[in-house]
Amino acid sequence: MDARPAPLRKIIHVDMDAFYASVEQRDNPELRGKPLAVGGAAERGVVAAASYEARLFGVHSAMPSVTAARKCPGLIFVKPRFDAYREVSEKIRAIFSEYTPIIEPLSLDEAYLDVTENLKDMPIATEIALQIRARIKAVTGLNASAGISYNKFLAKMASDLNKPNGQAVITPRHGPTFVEELAVKKFHGVGPATAEKMRRLGIETGADLKAKSLTFLSQHFGKAGPFFYGIARGIDERPVRPDRERKSIGAEDTFAADISALQAASDELRPLAQKVWSSCRAKGLSGKTLTLKVKYADFTQVTRSRTTSVPFAGVEDMLELAHVLLVGLHPFKRPVRLLGLTLSSLVIDKQADQIDKPQLGLGL
Repeated sequence: MDARPAPLRKIIHVDMDAFYASVEQRDNPELRGKPLAVGGAAERGVVAAASYEARLFGVHSAMPSVTAARKCPGLIFVKPRFDAYREVSEKIRAIFSEYTPIIEPLSLDEAYLDVTENLKDMPIATEIALQIRARIKAVTGLNASAGISYNKFLAKMASDLNKPNGQAVITPRHGPTFVEELAVKKFHGVGPATAEKMRRLGIETGADLKAKSLTFLSQHFGKAGPFFYGIARGIDERPVRPDRERKSIGAEDTFAADISALQAASDELRPLAQKVWSSCRAKGLSGKTLTLKVKYADFTQVTRSRTTSVPFAGVEDMLELAHVLLVGLHPFKRPVRLLGLTLSSLVIDKQADQIDKPQLGLGL
């Protein structure tokens, strides 16, 4: 048997910079250099994407539009054009395919590429990333950032280091140290609720996480325990999966103050539904199963699901059922700290503008 170790992987994570907003600014010169939010300006609207000019004021995706307008009085709202975003995304995907067939899209604007063995026979992954970003700029007029490393987790983390319009590499030599010095709340895959749970367990940095045993992490985080144990050491064996199929699309929010009243909780459902539906539209998908997640102040949680005979047609359909599920849990046994909505049993949405040969989860 060949006992030689497997070659070190070369993974690139490409992430378009403020993608939706950048497309709008590219297509409308009057919007360039101005604070822009893609989304509805109505009282119940939610920001789907924000330009870097708007981000300087603290505007970000998933923020209620009224809050965004308050933070940035000169904010310009434009309605999303998912057909345009998908068209650009297909061009970007074609560029990726010039370098490797091993592409795992995460959304319209980001993907993992395994370039360990690539179609250009280029030995240096950083040079491949530079070429890809230059090709994207030449073909689409848009900027992309990239992260390069020996696994998916670190490539994803690296792509955020020099945004916008930059790239960074995390080498095997520096990977473990990089993770140890990073706050766990900045880890990809660690949301606000998990970060808070880690904080209560005395875990605030990668070094703190590394100090915990596999048994401890599995006991407190279940199936995610082994993953956290690995990434704390700079280890992530997950392959780049070109056949990755999206099984669900969800969103959740942890509140600044716990909620006890039904109306207050119900008000929080709309931004969640809008975020989920925006993701569905971007991927040309809908679904038949809606799941409501409720996490209480003591961190216990319950879920309620309902499957419909036909796919959901929009936000209002989702909200109607979500409200029914929420009412079924009221009066709440404890104050609510988090609500989440997830759409599953995904199907291709025939009502959405589609690119040729749409595939579940492969919309980049």
